[in-house]
This record gives sequence, C-alpha cells and structure tokens, in this order.
Amino acid sequence: MIADLYTMPIEGIVMTAPCGGNNNEDGEGEACLTIGRIPGEPDAYVVGDSKKHDAPPLRFFGPELRAWGIDTAKV
Repeated sequence: MIADLYTMPIEGIVMTAPCGGNNNEDGEGEACLTIGRIPGEPDAYVVGDSKKHDAPPLRFFGPELRAWGIDTAKV
C-alpha cells in the first residue's frame, strides 16, 4: 500500500537548499528549491520554494524526484 504523503505530519522538518549558487544579480537565490525528508517514510520528501516561505510545500516519493535529476542521497 502506498502512503498518502499529505496526511503525514511535517512539522519541524529541516529543509535544505541543494541547488546552491543559482542566484540572480542581487544574490537572492531566485530559482532555488528547498527539500527535506518526511519522518516515518523511508523515501519520501517535502519540496518547497526558498522565495515563498508561506507557500505550502509539495510532497514526493524519492523515485519521482530522482526521475527529475534531484539527488535525494544528499538530503
């Protein structure tokens, strides 16, 4: 059975910005995502936008992120 990631609690998740160095002219990191592991699910992640801290994060399983070239081993 596949877990429903949107029912899992994510409070307190530590988010990291794996893209690094992708800054615009003023150095605000314009195109950077943030990512963190969802506790209790071995290969599940929360993905947010570093520019929109109040936007709700999206949730993905590892194979989905890896298909897009995101290295989940670094999270």
